[in-house]
Amino acid sequence: MAMRPILTRRAFGVLLAALALAGSGCQRSQEGSFDVVIIGDQPRLVDTAAAVPTAADSVLLANAAQGLVRFDPNGQIEPGLAERWNVSDDGLSYIFRLANAEWQGGGRITAHQVARLLRRQLTAASKNPIKDTIGVVEEVIAMTDRVLEIRLRAPRSNLLQLLAQPEFALVRNGHGSGPFEPEANEGERGGLLLMRQIVGSDEEEVRQEEIVLNGATAARAINRYIDGDTDLVLGGTFNDLPLARRTGLPRRALQFDPVAGLFGLAPGRADGPLDDPDLRRLLAQAIDRDALLAELDVPGLLPRATTLEIGLEGLPNPVAPRWTATPLGDRRPALILAADRLFGSLDRPTLRVLLPEGPGGTLLLRRLASDWGLLGIKVERTPSARSADLILIDEVAPSTSPAWFLRRFRCGVAPVCDAEVDEMLTGARETLIPAQRNALLAQAAQKIDELQLFLPIAAPIRWSLVASRVEGFAGNRFGRHTLTGLGDKPSREGAE
Repeated sequence: MAMRPILTRRAFGVLLAALALAGSGCQRSQEGSFDVVIIGDQPRLVDTAAAVPTAADSVLLANAAQGLVRFDPNGQIEPGLAERWNVSDDGLSYIFRLANAEWQGGGRITAHQVARLLRRQLTAASKNPIKDTIGVVEEVIAMTDRVLEIRLRAPRSNLLQLLAQPEFALVRNGHGSGPFEPEANEGERGGLLLMRQIVGSDEEEVRQEEIVLNGATAARAINRYIDGDTDLVLGGTFNDLPLARRTGLPRRALQFDPVAGLFGLAPGRADGPLDDPDLRRLLAQAIDRDALLAELDVPGLLPRATTLEIGLEGLPNPVAPRWTATPLGDRRPALILAADRLFGSLDRPTLRVLLPEGPGGTLLLRRLASDWGLLGIKVERTPSARSADLILIDEVAPSTSPAWFLRRFRCGVAPVCDAEVDEMLTGARETLIPAQRNALLAQAAQKIDELQLFLPIAAPIRWSLVASRVEGFAGNRFGRHTLTGLGDKPSREGAE
């Protein structure tokens, strides 16, 4: 079979420039070539042991520096550096066999290198933001040049979900292992040119995928999509969703990920008014979640009054507190009386809230000011975490484990915490018995909700703009998106 011609990098850059000159209002149709914009700064291939990746960095890491495993478009696990793996019957040992591959900077990838990089990501000095979620790792050992073992102190059925996150992508000497190879784009749009070759099953037919990847502000990214200058916009959150809503988007362009995680408010300092659990409970009950979500208008997004959400591994669905059964309008008189009893003749506080600058943050600030203003409590925005009484948490869960939700509020991480919760979380981490672990996590969740260490609002919001020619895109619960196969129709098997 004849081999299909392949564009060189330089020729591809020239072609992109010619297409740009042909008119920005026309959607590109070059087969296998896609323009992708991430909301945020220009993505960098960072070493996550040395730097916390931004949302844009995470997209590049997932596509140019895969870990042992990675996510497919539906958020399911597929091979990365490891071509296959086995799990011991007791769940304490994961053995990975590496594919025969090379670093993009040159040199064969060995199990010794991979083990060393993983150990570095898990050290106390590592900046990896989700290293705590994989805290039961006892050893990472290279058994041969192509086989390594991860040994655990306690079983974790969600280990592969964590290893597939871009925080555990492997970067060595500034290079990853693919599936895309990045280089500076010589075309007019700048950014990065990501390229990969796909060899057919007969090892003769070769096709090439090419992505032009850029970071941009939300407004610029949306405008580029409206003008037909980009095929895919990634990285949208609640904060910039109102910008997308104001534009005349094509039907089905705006797509939401059904992500799990935390979206709500937590005390920002231990010496402020939020150190009082009675005030925290009062504030949580006074938030009009229905009104806020109605303004955001995200299909399927429901208000939440518990730290945990439904569908987490090993635990029954959380039970909403009793007060949620009474409509907010009916319970407001009692909340006002409770505020009068709590403060008495004292002046009521002005709460400083750390929120992102943007229309979504402004919307949330306005909602809180209205809801808490009825209690005589004023709200103002603060630009500094140091002076914040409340801080917005807007984070997607990296796995289906309930432990991630709860450990976010342990002492040493959260300024307002509870020692008894910490004891439960430590016990849950160390036990070898899954039923005991789940019972301890359930007790910790109940205690966190009882003390109102977190003021939940809903699940996080993650959205994308997707052109009709991007057939390989799918939403998933982790909000992670591979750029491979964007022109391919995805299999729906295993989709969330």
